[in-house]
Amino acid sequence: MRSINFSVLIISLISLLFISSVFALHVGMAEISVWQAWRDLWVDERSLAEVVVWDIRLPRVLLAVLVGATLGMAGAAMQGLLRNPLAEPGILGVSSGAALGAVLVLYFGVAAGAWYWLPVASITGALVALLLVYILAGLHSSLLALILAGVAINAMAGALIAVALNFAPSLFAMQEIVFWMMGSLANRNMNHVTVALPFILLGWLLLLSRSRYLDALSLGEDSARSLGFHTQRERGILLLGLALCVGACVAVSGSIGFVGLVVPHLLRPLVGYRPGRLLVASALGGALLVLLADILVRQLDIARELKLGVVTSLLGGPFFLLLILKTRSRWV
Repeated sequence: MRSINFSVLIISLISLLFISSVFALHVGMAEISVWQAWRDLWVDERSLAEVVVWDIRLPRVLLAVLVGATLGMAGAAMQGLLRNPLAEPGILGVSSGAALGAVLVLYFGVAAGAWYWLPVASITGALVALLLVYILAGLHSSLLALILAGVAINAMAGALIAVALNFAPSLFAMQEIVFWMMGSLANRNMNHVTVALPFILLGWLLLLSRSRYLDALSLGEDSARSLGFHTQRERGILLLGLALCVGACVAVSGSIGFVGLVVPHLLRPLVGYRPGRLLVASALGGALLVLLADILVRQLDIARELKLGVVTSLLGGPFFLLLILKTRSRWV
């Protein structure tokens, strides 16, 4: 696949994302006019259209864009850092740590006390997982040591989540944990957007600020070091940005997989295999993918809404297998 003009690609993705966002505000189980909702909001009249569009659909659209963009950018950053197209944000245990933090507050019923406990616990879990990775691997560790430490954290967090499910105080608590881990944007409001947004923006800033380092790293660690980059410091900033991004996303949406794997791989040839440019392109592509998947979920006429994480896994699983088959000849 040939690369295209970067500006054309970005403008195309932004245009598709804008059209999809407007369409997402119009679709739903209820026939609601967005224009009527806008007029009611303008004149400060509380109506059904105004409530449905601005209090229910808009937060869901915003979260789909934020979560998708964050997971796409995080996947591109992770693949650039590890120089492996099969890498994704959960490889260092950050996603598992965030999930464990959220599961703990759900298990003990703390989340029912106030809506902000779930995001705070999830972000804290991601940061603790990152800290444990550094402790296990060592401050001046190699990439292989970081990956092995991430595998260990993933195993430990997965085991603790299984324990929480096994000893859930009630069937309803276990059901809540399982449904949350499937990943969904249903029943979200602007409070979730407000809590996640600062951490997401800070994570974006940290990741985008390392774009030149990722470009240099594509030539190898020695080349990046010879160009004046302090590899340990650059790696630490990238990992901190990943922890903030992934923790904030898991906090508000649960576990949504494969976005960080699929989107960067599809867009990499279009940006000329430049990791720095791939960050921005993957953010837009990830936002578009999650938004379209959420629109599909909302359009399915079934008694219980299909979880968004299930849809992305159904899309990403076969893609991952095809990617493995495509690259298998290189491993032999």
